Amino acid sequence: MKVVVVGGGPAGMLAAISAAKYKDEVILLEKMNACGKKLLITGKGRCNITSSLKMADFIQNIPGNGKFLYSAFNNFTNEDIIDLLKKHGVEVKKERGNRIFPLSDNSKDVLEALIKELIFLKVKIILNSQVIELCQKNNKITKVVYKDLITNKHEEIHTQKVILATGGMSYPTTGSTGEGYKIAQDLGHKIVKVEPSLVPLLIKEDNICKNLQGLSLRNIKIKVINIQNQKTIYEDFGEMLFTHFGVSGPVILSASAHIRREKNLDTLLKENKILLQIDLKPALTEEKLHNRIIKDFEKFKNKKFKNSLDELLPKKMIPVIIENSKIDEEKAVNEIKRVERIKLIDMLKKFTLTINGFRNIKEAIITAGGISVSEIKPNTMESKIIKGLYFAGEIIDVDAYTGGFNLQIAYSTGYTAGKRQG
Repeated sequence: MKVVVVGGGPAGMLAAISAAKYKDEVILLEKMNACGKKLLITGKGRCNITSSLKMADFIQNIPGNGKFLYSAFNNFTNEDIIDLLKKHGVEVKKERGNRIFPLSDNSKDVLEALIKELIFLKVKIILNSQVIELCQKNNKITKVVYKDLITNKHEEIHTQKVILATGGMSYPTTGSTGEGYKIAQDLGHKIVKVEPSLVPLLIKEDNICKNLQGLSLRNIKIKVINIQNQKTIYEDFGEMLFTHFGVSGPVILSASAHIRREKNLDTLLKENKILLQIDLKPALTEEKLHNRIIKDFEKFKNKKFKNSLDELLPKKMIPVIIENSKIDEEKAVNEIKRVERIKLIDMLKKFTLTINGFRNIKEAIITAGGISVSEIKPNTMESKIIKGLYFAGEIIDVDAYTGGFNLQIAYSTGYTAGKRQG
């Protein structure tokens, strides 16, 4: 049997690996000049391969149609991807939050291992090849038409099985430009609205963010609150980053996936009802923080307020905290009253910003939306509309939080799609 896989990301590569194990003739078509370009930039170039959680716990970290993935996760687990990488010499390590990374901290090693497996299984990889059309007759796949981007010639491959793994619309420079949606739509599939998920957030107080641009805060706690109904949308502990437009970093990206699912979100954002509250000192209760400040003030009693916070805060953050605390920066530390210290504590424990939007979908780690899961068989990833058409990875309407879950979705759905049926 001849199998054509469209897309050379992690989902496409695992689909090709899976299909090739059945001694099928497998052809992998990749639009770019190399496979796995997006994989190389995941985890800031380190590649958060997967999570060490039990597979039963993965679905809890997938707000976007997680239950659909039950069969796929049973077919190919986190242990399976780790074993595959180890086969080609890639050792792994576990970090905070159950995240699994290559021991080398280099995503290139992960990609090279997958390429080695493709070569070992004799998968034919055709680069610089853009699929133009999937042809069908009587609702059955018959052939793939693609354009050679070097020669501009159109080529055809006759086949009864095609696995569409073209990704979403995030990071288009890596090849994810959304053309897979149109191909599927032309064959009668419904496309759930594609939106950014795991994306940096825009902040109304842009002057604060510009002043703090480039500052990374570690070991902080965030809380995202809908002040219209006093609902806590999301809480997390970890790392975040200030940018010229707002905020980013792991805890912010995860928060974005929750915020996106809030009802009447556009109105809430427009009316400034979604707040980001940052606890800069989560390890200290208000009482302990108060004692710490008193101790620091005693140490710096002969200094001005603006020169008394060096041991408490990053240098870049001190002017912002002072300005928002409304305490005179020229005031002598020994003149600061208790009520002012309480105000400072409140600022440190509840540094609040207003979320008013998301960055462009092109900057999202992943996209939500895509091929409706109601039109895909969960145990095989085959289309319910066109026989011989399968889907894998981000093109499907599934999305997860950060922590290696989205890559595991790619591996598991790809492997499942590649399996021979019957």
